[in-house]
Amino acid sequence: MTVSDVKYDILGIGNAITDILARVEPAFLQKQGLTPGSMTLIDADRANTLQALLAPEQIMGGGSVANSCVVAAQFGARVAYLGKVARDDAGKQFTEDMRGNGITFPSAPLNTQVFDNLPTARCIVMVTPDGQRTMATYLGACTCFTPEDVLPDMIADSSIVYLEGYLFDPPHAQEAFRRAAALAHAAGRKVALSLSDPFCVGRHRQAFLDLVKGHVDILFANEDEICALYETENFDVAARHTAQDTTFAALTRSGLGSVVLHDGQMSKVAPVPTQVVDTTGAGDAYAAGFMAGLTSGRTLPECGRLASVAASEIISHYGARPLSNLWEEMGF
Repeated sequence: MTVSDVKYDILGIGNAITDILARVEPAFLQKQGLTPGSMTLIDADRANTLQALLAPEQIMGGGSVANSCVVAAQFGARVAYLGKVARDDAGKQFTEDMRGNGITFPSAPLNTQVFDNLPTARCIVMVTPDGQRTMATYLGACTCFTPEDVLPDMIADSSIVYLEGYLFDPPHAQEAFRRAAALAHAAGRKVALSLSDPFCVGRHRQAFLDLVKGHVDILFANEDEICALYETENFDVAARHTAQDTTFAALTRSGLGSVVLHDGQMSKVAPVPTQVVDTTGAGDAYAAGFMAGLTSGRTLPECGRLASVAASEIISHYGARPLSNLWEEMGF
């Protein structure tokens, strides 16, 4: 799916977030009333309280689609990103992090004097000994991402416009998504969507269904997310619904690998075995590897393999950003 008349292979649109990673025991999550494996939206006071109880191991730029952009760039893809940060230290760090990874980041920072001094968003990522991550997110400046932040020239210059499901929670984001999709299709570009989280899907199920059926060309989801979308506990049932509603989807199943649906055909992709340390960013890396392969003209089996290699590398260590150069060994 190579496109020669574009400047970028992938344009990500998502929540620009600083990730704060810490190890916890399951009892900590229970005491804090957090559902293991979920993403919970919290306010600033709750974020401050939680962070004070933890000993962070890593603080870095994050956000689901931002993570995908970093991985895709390291695969050699030409990548840009749109997201909202504040004019604060965290926003400056996020901007420097993205640009330092070779990603074009043209979004204007939030004017904090106009928007009640909202700070850059942060996500507290709590990882239990089994490698599962539970997230508590304060959206901050992300809540001010509007349709005006969707830049038409950037959309037209990108082969795939990749939308982050988490961005559905802020008030104006759904309208921004529809604007991005309309601009992309008008320019002959593809629209990809990550469902991001089953609880996020539950909050916005009908809106997600409308988007998937009418505006999305490539859908990424894990088993829990796609089952939440179609209100079933049976993956096969959810996959059949997905095949009816989309022409292209990649559905991940943890240790079972993934399933790629394309034009009514289903193919399975084997996982790449590894020791699971932290699942934070696994789906982000999978989508990045898949789209990097797709935009460089790889076959679907090759795209699936790249995606699995990327996800395997990410879950082998703490944090959602890659540490090794497996993609170079894959020929990028």
